Amino acid sequence: MPAGEPAGAAVQRQTNPSCRILVVEDDRDVRRASAQALMNSGYHVEAAEDGAAAWEILQTKTFNLLITDNNMPKLTGVELVKKLRSARMALPVILATGKLPAEALAKNPSFQLAALLPKPFYISELLDTVKNVLSEADCATTAPNCLGIVI
Repeated sequence: MPAGEPAGAAVQRQTNPSCRILVVEDDRDVRRASAQALMNSGYHVEAAEDGAAAWEILQTKTFNLLITDNNMPKLTGVELVKKLRSARMALPVILATGKLPAEALAKNPSFQLAALLPKPFYISELLDTVKNVLSEADCATTAPNCLGIVI
C-alpha cells in the first residue's frame, strides 16, 4: 500500500487507461452500475441510453469496445451491430442480454461478437469479460488518450 494511505483504503488499479468503452443500456441503474464499475477499474467510459444514441456517438468518437444490451427502444443491440458491420467498423462487441437473439445471430454470422454476457450478470463477470476481450486488443496503440469521462 502506498505511503500515506489509511489502512483498509481501496487502491484503484489502472487496467489500461487508454482503453475506451461505450456502454449502451436502456436501464439507467444497470447502465450506471456498469459504467461505474468499468471506470473504477481504470477504463474510460461513455454511456448511451439506447442504440440510436450510441450510433450517434460512434459517428464522432473512437472506442476499443462496445458493450450493448439488445432489447432497447429506437435501435436494438442487434440492429446497432448490424449498422457497425455495414459501416465496416471492426469494433469488438459484447452483447449483454437477458434473451439471446439466436435467430438474428444465426442469420448474421458477420456480426463477429467478441462475447455474449447473459443477464442478469455480476459486476465481476462483466469485468472479467471485458478484460478477456480487451486482452486481445492493444488499447495502448489503438486509442487516443481520453480527455474525460462522459456519463
